[in-house]
Parts: sequence; C-alpha cells; structure tokens
Amino acid sequence: MSRNLALALLASASILCATVDPAAAQSGQPVRVASNMGGGFIEFLFGDAPRGGRYQQPMYQQQPDVGFDGRRLPGQQEAEPAQRSFDPRFNKQVVDYHGKEDAGTIVIDTPNKFLYLVQGDGKALRYGVGVGRPGFTWAGTKTISAKKEWPAWTPPPEMLARRPDLPRHMEGGPDNPLGARAMYLGTSLYRIHGSNEPWTIGTNVSSGCIRMRNEDVIDLYGRVGVGTRVVVI
Repeated sequence: MSRNLALALLASASILCATVDPAAAQSGQPVRVASNMGGGFIEFLFGDAPRGGRYQQPMYQQQPDVGFDGRRLPGQQEAEPAQRSFDPRFNKQVVDYHGKEDAGTIVIDTPNKFLYLVQGDGKALRYGVGVGRPGFTWAGTKTISAKKEWPAWTPPPEMLARRPDLPRHMEGGPDNPLGARAMYLGTSLYRIHGSNEPWTIGTNVSSGCIRMRNEDVIDLYGRVGVGTRVVVI
C-alpha cells in the first residue's frame, strides 16, 4: 500500500469515527463502531472481521420480545412491510376431507398449518393458522372448554420473569394479543385465538396456541360450541 493511500484511508477512518448519522441512531438501525483501526480497517469497510480482530464487532438491535403465543407485544416495533403480505392459499375455503373424524370436529394439521372444521359428506371448511415454533408444537385431543369474545390477556409467570415491565393484565380489544375471539382447549394454556398479524398465518410463530386471522376466528367461533372435539396432529 502506498503512503498516500494509507493516509487517505486513515483520514476516512477519522471521519467515520467522528460522524454518527442521527437518522440511523434514532431508527435503531445496526451501527458498527470501529476503534483501534489498525490492520482490520479494510475488513471493517467491506465485511465482518474474524473474531479477535482489532475493531469492535457489529452491534445489532435486540430482537423484540413476543407474547405467550408468539405475538409481538404492545409497544414493540411493527413488522417490516415485506412481512405483511398474506398468502391467499390460507384463505378460508371448502375442501374435500377424507379423514375419519365426525362432522363438527376441529382437526388441526400442524405441519401444513391448516385447521379443518369437518362438515360431513366428505367436505370440510379449511382455514389457515399459525402454529407453535420449533420446540412448542404438540399433538393430542382436547375439547373446547370455554369461549370468549375479545378476551383479556394475563402474561404467564415465565414471561413476567423475562419482561417485568409488562402489564400484569390487559383487557380485551384490538391491540390485545389474543385477538377478537378465543376458544380455550381443556385445562391447558393453549387456545385457538385471533391475531392482528395476518402475515404470520402459515408460519411457526406461537408458543403452542393456534393462531387465526381475526375474521376467520370470528367465523369459526360462531360455528362451534363448548364441548367441540379438537384433534391436533
């Protein structure tokens, strides 16, 4: 490297260290901080330096916490626009059903992210759902033990231990993590419930609850009653 090029690089380094973009700082964008430039400066400009490099590693914004069912908590930054599209294959529709369950049974196909309300005569109403993240999926048979419109939400103790700043109780409403309706499954903490984040339908997103779009959970809520059999596979 020539002396002139080295001097130019060092001058650039001093400018970078002394200048902080206020917009980037306010927006929470990832900020790289360089110190003791030395031989790691080129890697700092064009890529990540190996561990033990002579500048600080990139610092990234902490990921927001999520609710018991995986929903972004009130006050957290909204999802990026690219995440907001809803896959139309998860729209409610009548489909063929060749399973063994009787009419009126809810069948949740966890791997494929579909909920079926069996109609009989070889048909079922199919809805798209969000299911548990890896390590939170489950299978079994439950019954709907209670139904609530615009349910309230109480964070469980394990979440309060991680986020003591959360409210101990949140009344139902449009911003509530449980959405417009909730159907409680037996004596478990699991629910079939609504969501204001339709772009998460069709994904592994929750801590075990079954998530639906608000319009879909309202539709299902009106079709089933307490005691309905729910089969999760």
